[in-house]
Amino acid sequence: MSRKPFKFKQFDIFQDNTAMKVGTDGVLIGSWTNIYNGNKILDIGTGTGLVSLMLAQRFPETIIDAIEIDESAYLQAIENFQNSIFKQRLKVFNTPIQEYNPNEKYDLIVSNPPFFNVNDLVEFDTRKQARQQTTLTFSELLDKTSLLLNRNGVASFVIPYDQKDLYIDIASKRSLYISRILYVRGNKNSSLKRVLLEFSFDQKEIVEEDELIIELDRHQYTDEYINLTKEFYLKM
Repeated sequence: MSRKPFKFKQFDIFQDNTAMKVGTDGVLIGSWTNIYNGNKILDIGTGTGLVSLMLAQRFPETIIDAIEIDESAYLQAIENFQNSIFKQRLKVFNTPIQEYNPNEKYDLIVSNPPFFNVNDLVEFDTRKQARQQTTLTFSELLDKTSLLLNRNGVASFVIPYDQKDLYIDIASKRSLYISRILYVRGNKNSSLKRVLLEFSFDQKEIVEEDELIIELDRHQYTDEYINLTKEFYLKM
């Protein structure tokens, strides 16, 4: 049986050996996040490598390290990196982020992990926890982010909307302060499901807040969504 990748304008994503498929969340964070200083990027929970490849395309001077704990996704990311024109600037490591201890810090940390949707104030259901190879709580992710981020760097995440306030609170306890927010709706009548958050070590007097609606109707995309993603999607 032939393998058909998900084709973007400058790279392909094979995803046949992992459950972590190309999705809107990854495309959004890869299109929206920015690097303002330096050239070192860390992608936590890279899956197939989609976000890393998008950032490699957007920022041609950057060096990108990616972390992926799931072995099948890790192997798929290697394949996608090696098949790309950006392969010299991409590395992927098969390790939990909790155990990742590089010798340098990063100018941008980005994450679209397959969150086990946990409120840090509530205990895990032990049966659900047993089905997880590992669990990554918001606290653990933000602990590591605060340790690995350069003083002038930024960190960007995509998370469920109903976890926003909790996430911002946990981050602030680690001296990471919100600087940009993008609220995402599927269409103008749908409820908020996702939010993109950018943090830095500097507290901003004014937080930049925007809202993005993806579709006007089924497969009819808004101008805002097209403008954000047109450098990647073939048909945008």
